[in-house]
Amino acid sequence: MRVALLTREFPPFVYGGAGVHVDHLVAALRSRSDVEVDVLCTGKERPGAVCVPETDPRMPDANAALGQLSADLVLAELAARDAEVPDVLHSHTWYTNMAGHVGGLLHGRPHVVTAHSLEPLRPWKAEQLGGGYRLSSFAERTAYEGADAIIAVSRGMREDVLSAYPRVKPDRVRVVHNGIDADFYRPDPDTDVLQRLGVDENRPYVAFVGRITRQKGVGHLLAAMRSVTPQAQLVLLAGSADTPELARETEQAVQTLRSERTGIIWESTMLPREDVRQVLTHATVFVCPSIYEPQGIVNLEAMACETAVVASDVGGIPEVVTHSETGVLVPYDPRHSDAFEAGLAAAIDEMVMRPDRAAAMGRAGRERAVAEFSWDSIAEQTMEVYRSVLTSPG
Repeated sequence: MRVALLTREFPPFVYGGAGVHVDHLVAALRSRSDVEVDVLCTGKERPGAVCVPETDPRMPDANAALGQLSADLVLAELAARDAEVPDVLHSHTWYTNMAGHVGGLLHGRPHVVTAHSLEPLRPWKAEQLGGGYRLSSFAERTAYEGADAIIAVSRGMREDVLSAYPRVKPDRVRVVHNGIDADFYRPDPDTDVLQRLGVDENRPYVAFVGRITRQKGVGHLLAAMRSVTPQAQLVLLAGSADTPELARETEQAVQTLRSERTGIIWESTMLPREDVRQVLTHATVFVCPSIYEPQGIVNLEAMACETAVVASDVGGIPEVVTHSETGVLVPYDPRHSDAFEAGLAAAIDEMVMRPDRAAAMGRAGRERAVAEFSWDSIAEQTMEVYRSVLTSPG
């Protein structure tokens, strides 16, 4: 079987959970003898993939979403490498969904979509894309409604797909969770990264890793930390703000927090995975305050490093974090942000003040991550979806 996998994110240009998923899925599939995987990307050149620029030279000042759709049309043509048509086209995120949809029509092959997030559930993206948000929403809806199969990364995401796109037939939406590389994400005893960042190793700290977007809830965490015991530090690995306005909001919130307490460490540049692993390992607790999260690979990464997780009870997170066993889930209601932030603060305090309990949750988290979320298993489940669309009458 030959698969054309279409994506914007692929190493070394990975900035979110979808990119992590693609990276490990491709590696797991390429290790098999029953499938050949061609990776087609938009963006900068990178090894192991065919890449198409996201900016069309004929319209260099166009809205970013329009440029992306132009690149998608090129990818649709390139999917038939050397005139060899792939058996399946598999696209990830709206950035390449249209490439998969058009390519499937052009080459007469089935198109599989993996649902990492949904545009209708991310209205704040209009801040970033402007009118392009309507284009991204159009591209996603068209691809989903025309897809031969949709892979949802959690049961919660499956429900969201069927709710957002009622024309999609339920039997076309399968659940295949994100996985974790537990050989890489494991406890790291070294502390050189902590020393470089300026972490006081004699004090507990709270860790956050993620992009600065409305979705990730960074502002809620910064607000919650104002009520957390002063003993706790905060190590914030957060950058790539969606908009200049959001970057300014985050800077102001961090400055306010620093005026009230010590131990607020913010690293805005993307660190190597090895450095992130060390930060996750030594944290007393990892916090995922997302207001929307189909699953949240970073929670699995923290769990694999034997770190307890405090997370919002949204989307697919409860399918990863087991409440009171591997962490604490905090209810989120957009109408009551104050209550959510108070809940985060209380859960963080519980972990900081009861380190033995946090450590036990961390050990249970790694056991769960290793036992249930291996990439070899995810690759086989993905292959089952490929086989099903090749044998289905449509």
